[in-house]
Amino acid sequence: PILGIGGIIKALNTNRSMAWVIAVGVMVILTVVIIMFSIAMPKFKALQKLVDKVNMVVRDSLVGLMVIRAFNTEKHEERKFDEANKDLTKTNLFISRMMSLMQPIMMLIMNALSILIIWVGAYEVDKGNLQVGDMMAYIQYTMQIMMSFLMLSMVSIILPRATVSMNRISEVLDKDITITDPKQPKKLPDNIKGEIEFRNVSFRYPGAEDNVLSDISFKALTGQTTAFIGSTGSGKSTLVNLIPRFYDATEGEILLNGVNVRDLPLNELRKRIAYVPQKGILFSGTAESNIKYADENMSDEKMKRAARIAQADDFIEEKESKYDFSIAQGGSNVSGGQRQRLSIARALATDAEAIIFDDSFSALDYKTDSKLRATLKKEVDNTVIIVAQRISTIKTAERIIVLDEGRIVGQGTHDELMKSCSVYREIASSQLSKEELA
Repeated sequence: PILGIGGIIKALNTNRSMAWVIAVGVMVILTVVIIMFSIAMPKFKALQKLVDKVNMVVRDSLVGLMVIRAFNTEKHEERKFDEANKDLTKTNLFISRMMSLMQPIMMLIMNALSILIIWVGAYEVDKGNLQVGDMMAYIQYTMQIMMSFLMLSMVSIILPRATVSMNRISEVLDKDITITDPKQPKKLPDNIKGEIEFRNVSFRYPGAEDNVLSDISFKALTGQTTAFIGSTGSGKSTLVNLIPRFYDATEGEILLNGVNVRDLPLNELRKRIAYVPQKGILFSGTAESNIKYADENMSDEKMKRAARIAQADDFIEEKESKYDFSIAQGGSNVSGGQRQRLSIARALATDAEAIIFDDSFSALDYKTDSKLRATLKKEVDNTVIIVAQRISTIKTAERIIVLDEGRIVGQGTHDELMKSCSVYREIASSQLSKEELA
């Protein structure tokens, strides 16, 4: 802009009679830039979506490689990639061809303006209104102005794609956070530790018509194990996800130590609740860094105690580098059961008052599962909440809650539910032998 403004001032000081030539040149260039911009913008938006599509196809192919090979569908996946890549290539070529026209068009306009200035200037020189030196200076000033607009046109090539990228990033950054800290947070009492209570809690996902959970009420007492069991889709995982406020209940109240979780700062709430997901999630580093994830300054004794309770110490001690053995991204270099045990150890190593196990024993064999639960009951006095599919995992819990289609259909111990809850009996009869049922 500075070069262009300076060129316009100098050109007008040299000769005002040919100012219309500059005006024509600027109008032509602006027209070309606007046309190019209007064509490029929608194409760049489409390009970003096509890049996403190609990335998604590639990611699916890499993640599902074993399944693809097992079902012999390599050709089908190749066709999916070829179709996505063909659309991306076609759009890229269109944009590249269109943008490659920009510079020759600009050079054509600049050369045409030079010819026009010489043509008009020669007429003015012939009449004695303009000197040859001034005409040559005028050409230089005009080229300076045109070069500034040429730079503007180059920016206009980059701008559409940058604008699309900026808008996509802004969508994420400007997204409203639905779960936030309360404006007037409350303090937790010192005389209660790890007591969790649901009062008439219902929940539905945003945009859904039906509740996933309806009228849920129970109390998990300090030092006791409260377990949830039910068929797939009964709402077990959704229920425990409400406690650390991964979601907020649609109706009712969830209390921690007698205080509504919505009235607690998120940091304070989640510091008091340890959560172990069904899929053991590990971070690249070492076994030690994963167990000490909540506190890097944790003592080695505390770390080893957590690993021992989680039954992870046996395979860790077998490694040459012990707790310093390397963990690959996502824990891909350890088995599913080992991932779960390290995830459990990470939760046990915290100072949380309540520990939530969201079907976290599913990848463990029965022997390891039994040893882990026995050690957990013996050495951990926290409130324990377990979501499970196997009755053997929760059989010894002080309270078992049976869910069916998002509602509580039974509460009590194993023996009590065997007498009073038909849903629990059906689950038990499908998993336990006649001797175990007896």
